Amino acid sequence: MDINGQVAVITGGASGLGAATAQTFVNAGAKIALLDINLAAAQQTADKLGGIAVKCDVTDEQSATDALSEVQKAYGVGRVLVNCAGVGPPKRIVGRDGPMPLADYKKVIDINLIGTFNMMRLFAAALSKAEPLDGGERGVIISTASVAAFEGQIGQAAYSSSKGGVVALTIPAAREFAQFGIRVMTIAPGIFHTPMLAALPEDAQKSLGASVPFPPRLGRPEEYADLALFIVRNGYMNGETIRIDGALRMAPR
Repeated sequence: MDINGQVAVITGGASGLGAATAQTFVNAGAKIALLDINLAAAQQTADKLGGIAVKCDVTDEQSATDALSEVQKAYGVGRVLVNCAGVGPPKRIVGRDGPMPLADYKKVIDINLIGTFNMMRLFAAALSKAEPLDGGERGVIISTASVAAFEGQIGQAAYSSSKGGVVALTIPAAREFAQFGIRVMTIAPGIFHTPMLAALPEDAQKSLGASVPFPPRLGRPEEYADLALFIVRNGYMNGETIRIDGALRMAPR
């Protein structure tokens, strides 16, 4: 699908992978809508890119419905959804203070997995009614998993569970949405230079980067964005999760 002139909705678009994807899509001619719980940060990014910012809690049905409705009023039907909203606080299942609070586990699942599903279902419902493009395609949904879905480390039980769910959601969603001409793909990044990692000391960042076989560095958000754009443009990519990790396989800790 040619993204030029099309509407792309990006959750978690205020920073990190979402902001980089927005920049790459704008460069390719797309109209972008940044959905984020932090409206001020999303607005700042949107102003730089010439897009719109909409406050959205991806875990909340009404908030997500209202956000997508606002995008449609401003731009028309969205053809691309990129789910980048997510959290990943580390915590052991059983730590020094006892078992992980169940609420902590639920929060990660709610944002990373249920939030992804919530946006997917609402976006696809609207897109399924749009006029098809060349070849019968209506659009594409790209979700964000993680290599932790496959090699979760100690302390990543909640995060790995949530991202494993995103991976497992990909193929049944792609099969179901095939009747509408909507493709569904997932990207599983390795260790990327995002605000979450930027908070670590520089020595820690270098150490993490050195653990990647090649290139021995942290991934750049623009590299995630380039892959997202390639997926949009390649109409035969559907129902798959693509790792982008420099051949990294996570150690137990």
